[in-house]
Amino acid sequence: MASSHLEHYEYLLPPSWKTQVTAWLQEDAPSFDYGGFVVGEDQREAFLLGKGFQTAVLAGKPFFTEVFEQLGCTVEWHLEEGENFDPVKHVATVRGKARQILLGERVALNILARCSGIATKSKRVKDLARQAGYKNIIAGTRKTTPGFRLVEKYGMLVGGIDGHRHDLSSMIMLKDNHIWSSGSITNAIKQARKVGGFSLLLEVEVQSEAEADEAIDAGADIIMLDNIEGNELVGVVRRLREKWAGKRKFLFESSGNITEKNLHERAINEIDILSTSVVHQSVQHIDFSLKIQKPKNL
Repeated sequence: MASSHLEHYEYLLPPSWKTQVTAWLQEDAPSFDYGGFVVGEDQREAFLLGKGFQTAVLAGKPFFTEVFEQLGCTVEWHLEEGENFDPVKHVATVRGKARQILLGERVALNILARCSGIATKSKRVKDLARQAGYKNIIAGTRKTTPGFRLVEKYGMLVGGIDGHRHDLSSMIMLKDNHIWSSGSITNAIKQARKVGGFSLLLEVEVQSEAEADEAIDAGADIIMLDNIEGNELVGVVRRLREKWAGKRKFLFESSGNITEKNLHERAINEIDILSTSVVHQSVQHIDFSLKIQKPKNL
């Protein structure tokens, strides 16, 4: 029997991801490990506990496991990736030499805490959108932490939302600075099409109905309506869809100032994509701890 898809998010990760784990370990122990000297190399067992005060989504298992595998330890998981859990939950068991477990402890917990926090928030925002009747795409943004983007985008995917573009090469996005530097939306799109080829979607950020109209006319694939809200947003979308029906194919994206509180106001199905940084910026981390168990013979 094929295993659940929840187990296979790690298949998305690029070949380079394990070297990032190595770099994180090197950052945390650049010279001597004084605490490791104290505890020595007796074999120990440690329980990973999911704590805090809320139901959370587990995300980041591959990164956590890799930290300890690089240190010669093993990890036995008791939950699947993407599974909900309530505090306090025994999530996994780590086995290995005491100093190696403690060497990886903080790095592994920090990764898991942030990744799970993003997954939890992503799921909550998506659930709120669905409760409001929104059927289309919820996406994150590229406002991620330098050096940690892979983990943050991974957390969004585990939480059930779209990661949006992952880097500048993933999709052509022309924002206000591109447009002002090029002279116009039309000029910017023409220049981008020369080098982007057929395989890349082209998205243009616009501030008004007139700019959206120009972007559609010039052949943009996605129109990002930035900071246009309420009745104005609905009116712009409906008028442009009516005008270009049967003439152009494009998607509308709404972005800017989307929160859990006002999500229902933006969750209109005339909008194809709602993108927000609320799912990863200033997200509350999920509290985990790693507790070495006292040997039974002591």
